[in-house]
Amino acid sequence: MNDQSTHKPIIGITIGDYNGIGPEVILKALEGNQLSRLCTPVIYGSMKVLNYYRNQLGMKDWSLHGIQRVEQASHKLTNVISCWQDNQLDINPGSITTEAGQASLACLTRAVEDLRAGTIQGLVTGPINKDNIQSAEFKFPGHTEFLADAFSVQDALMFMVSGNLRVGVLTGHIPLGRVRSQVNPDRLSKKIEQMLTSLRNDFGIKKPKLAVLGLNPHAGENGLLGSEEVDVISPTLKNFLEKGELVFGPFPADGFFAANTYKQYDAVLAMYHDQGLIPFKAIAFNEGVNFTGGLPVVRTSPDHGTAYNIAGKNQAEPGSLLQAIYLACDISAYRLEKQDIDAGALISKPQQSENQHPAKSGGKQRFNNQNKS
Repeated sequence: MNDQSTHKPIIGITIGDYNGIGPEVILKALEGNQLSRLCTPVIYGSMKVLNYYRNQLGMKDWSLHGIQRVEQASHKLTNVISCWQDNQLDINPGSITTEAGQASLACLTRAVEDLRAGTIQGLVTGPINKDNIQSAEFKFPGHTEFLADAFSVQDALMFMVSGNLRVGVLTGHIPLGRVRSQVNPDRLSKKIEQMLTSLRNDFGIKKPKLAVLGLNPHAGENGLLGSEEVDVISPTLKNFLEKGELVFGPFPADGFFAANTYKQYDAVLAMYHDQGLIPFKAIAFNEGVNFTGGLPVVRTSPDHGTAYNIAGKNQAEPGSLLQAIYLACDISAYRLEKQDIDAGALISKPQQSENQHPAKSGGKQRFNNQNKS
């Protein structure tokens, strides 16, 4: 192992549902080992599946490196760990099958084992079908909840990231009818604290400025359209302001994004899933990243789903997956650097300014530079 390889993070990438677009966007992102200078990619999936899509995409001159464990990874090639017996599956792009769901869980389970062991420094998860993956081992609404349980975190943060646009949600994958009961001072305070901590520790923002949206139309109109803003949100934000934190709101969600007010803040906390993700995806669909904050490990994913309607048609764009890889690299590097700083190892080393740190731009600068090279 050369000196260069020891400074590159090893990033695990799960293929998700192999009948969706996960394998396609992964292959397009990694074709020709183009990210080998940035990281060592290890795909958790199936050589049969990846070769099937590789041939479909006309990538026959580029081969993948099969390994059995991470320690065998080549730092110059794209590595693949096969997580199930290849002769046990049929590949049917666009189809929803039980076998594909079981396979996606096998990949995720194997990758999490390596993430827990520290043999990979970050995990990028390909899109799963939240229905066909359900089993005795997976009884969760999605990746975020599964990983929170795997690493004994009570409530992880779903953090959507694209450049300087960062959107978190108070409530994630729950029915809309249950949202109101979750808007309470304790949960809101914990989620705000999670976001502020992540902005400092993962993105290098020393004094983050956070905007909080209201729950009701027009942020409740002073109680006329709902009491949550008056009774819960505003008093909670006042407590944070009194402690010196830059937390503002509640803002009406529609005008907040329409007027580009989000550009004045380092992050935005929405009250529920669609309130935050609809504007986020409208603004940054092809390059957005889902980052799970609050975990002791680094996990990102593209902000799109399985897209069965275009699976196997060579129509999927890899931009969001690329951004997810870049962000995983940036955050893992920043966390390691911060550990060294906290330990006093880098006291004499000149530090980057806040605006220079790559994680602060959500990996976007790295993506732009890659396209120019």
